[in-house]
Amino acid sequence: MKLLDVQRLQTVKDKIIQQKEELADRKRQNLAEFHDIHTELTSFRLDLLTIYAQSIVSDKETAAILIENWAGKMANVLVERELPLDLALEEISYYRNIIGEIILEELDKQVVSIKELYSVISHFNAIIDCAVQYISKSYLNDYKHNIKYAQYAIDELSVPIVRMTETVGILPLVGDLDTKRAQILIENALTKSSEYHLAWLIMDLSAVPIIDTMVADQLFKVIRGLELIGVNVVLSGIRSEIAQTMVGLGIKIDHVKTFASLHQAAAYTNALNTMV
Repeated sequence: MKLLDVQRLQTVKDKIIQQKEELADRKRQNLAEFHDIHTELTSFRLDLLTIYAQSIVSDKETAAILIENWAGKMANVLVERELPLDLALEEISYYRNIIGEIILEELDKQVVSIKELYSVISHFNAIIDCAVQYISKSYLNDYKHNIKYAQYAIDELSVPIVRMTETVGILPLVGDLDTKRAQILIENALTKSSEYHLAWLIMDLSAVPIIDTMVADQLFKVIRGLELIGVNVVLSGIRSEIAQTMVGLGIKIDHVKTFASLHQAAAYTNALNTMV
């Protein structure tokens, strides 16, 4: 925009700033009965109106930076409160016609050509479209991050270490072990065994459907790591079909004590603890 254009449009900006609290309150009153959260979004609404006003006299790049910052904060609030994206899109679009009318009203007082008026309206509409794009992108990124974090928490809970005695723990494994879950298994086993000061850890494989080379490799990484910090590992739940598979794959576990059942493994570790 040229300097002359900015001077002309200053009245539009001032008018929006002057009315922003009234416009924000009108929005709150209209929608409060449907969304209680609207009453808590007043500051975001006022910030949005300020950005809209500033965008009238700013170039598109400057306005886009302001909108992007606002969208990031707004998306974070919505995701944290488990609110739908529609709520933000509604906020963004609500003022399109209202501010459009302010633009028409203020520029009608000046000698402005249709071409100039069109350029201002187009510029403002582009800012709103930019806001829609940024809030959608920010919301999606935050939502994916939360889902990923929640999945990690679920995976972490799926490999818990249960203390049987002061020095003996049990790690019951359930389901398939993929690479990601195996990494969590390694982290949990080492961290919790050290935290609990365990001397023995029983890894129960009763609910693991398949033992292949990948799973075996991950298990041995855990075992080696535990041995390095002074924790003895016992494997239980080695069913006949799993034993046959391991033999067929050439997987050797000669240095690890194994038992068919968790009961046998627990009896073994308890007996050793009693002797100590």
